[in-house]
Amino acid sequence: MSPRADAAATTGTFAELTPEHRERLLALARDVTLPGAARIFEEGEDADRFWLLRGGVVALDVQLPGPGRVVVETIGAGGLLGWSWLFHPRRWHLGAEALETVRAWEFDADAVRALCAADPALGLPLVTAVAATIGERLRATRTRLLDLYGPPQGSAPPP
Repeated sequence: MSPRADAAATTGTFAELTPEHRERLLALARDVTLPGAARIFEEGEDADRFWLLRGGVVALDVQLPGPGRVVVETIGAGGLLGWSWLFHPRRWHLGAEALETVRAWEFDADAVRALCAADPALGLPLVTAVAATIGERLRATRTRLLDLYGPPQGSAPPP
């Protein structure tokens, strides 16, 4: 098994892809290293790529009035960084910063979307994995914001 196939096989993100589909997807990847404290992307910017983390930690944050940037989740090895590339308007919904040196496979969004369009048997499991990531991020963001602001006014106390 090639190093690229081995890296993908150890992650949940590409688990539903066949080995052939993993290889085809990873053939589009570029090995990158992002230095610690680097801003990877900002809310509202064009989402033209995504990353599969191989090492290091990335903080996802949201810009709030008052407190400023608030970390809503951290992602480590095996995690998918970025999903906004898949859906219009293809702009980042969160910001991201490397908390330490990060090694990752970087994917060009246009190339991956073209691969998915050409091979729906690859595209469906990939989109399903991205959708699962979106759900996880939504839950993490909601939980973090509830921690910041507390329960809604007039809500009953927990049992």
